[in-house]
Amino acid sequence: MSQNDLFDLSGKVALVTGASRGIGESIAHLLAANGAHVIVSSRKLEGCEAVASSIRDAGGKAEAYACHIGEMEQIEGIWSHIQSTHGKLDILVNNAATNPHFGPIETTDVGAFQKTVDVNIRGYFFMCAQAAQLMKKSGGGAIVNVASVNGVTPGHFQGIYSITKAAVISMTKAFAKELGQQNIRVNALLPGLTDTKFASALTTNDSIKKQALTHIPMHRMADPDEMAGTVLYLVSKASSYTTGSCINVDGGYLTV
Repeated sequence: MSQNDLFDLSGKVALVTGASRGIGESIAHLLAANGAHVIVSSRKLEGCEAVASSIRDAGGKAEAYACHIGEMEQIEGIWSHIQSTHGKLDILVNNAATNPHFGPIETTDVGAFQKTVDVNIRGYFFMCAQAAQLMKKSGGGAIVNVASVNGVTPGHFQGIYSITKAAVISMTKAFAKELGQQNIRVNALLPGLTDTKFASALTTNDSIKKQALTHIPMHRMADPDEMAGTVLYLVSKASSYTTGSCINVDGGYLTV
């Protein structure tokens, strides 16, 4: 295999959730730059279309489709769309997530608890399940679940979010174990502190940010683009014998 072919995604159809900004947007752009047709998905169509348009303007292939993975009807809708429009899916990047409660774990109300579980666990699970069913029909595929370092070491004031991300790590391994013989690889990306709107409760508070950086050997936040390369590796031929892996991209945070 030529080294030039290792990361070639030409002819592949990829779905990236939570792709209207941040890490998801960076992933969508990189997959498209390497030849994939990217379905840019998030809750709001306008944001998805802005990213898809940017990809097309750069010479890539992309479309926008609004989907809230916390709603089962919308999950069913996007898979119906993919089946009827493309007839296959080669790559799924589960990146959409929510973290509505930032505060003491014991003050988490039932609404915030349920919303976090519905999106981060139930949503990821059924997106994986639907992807697996479609990928089996076309001979295989690659799934990447975006978890978090908080799934390994719970984040301060991020209790229920951390719990759900630990579930994503376990979920990744469970799907990988069952789908390996179907040529469907399932891996996880574990981002550390990244400069996104999603992480703004941490990144915009100087005292919290300063404290967080003391636990990161590289002593800085990541840029969203620094997460995308690992995802490209995990969905490409370069990682053809990699499944069930959970890769930390955290500036060394989990080594401290």
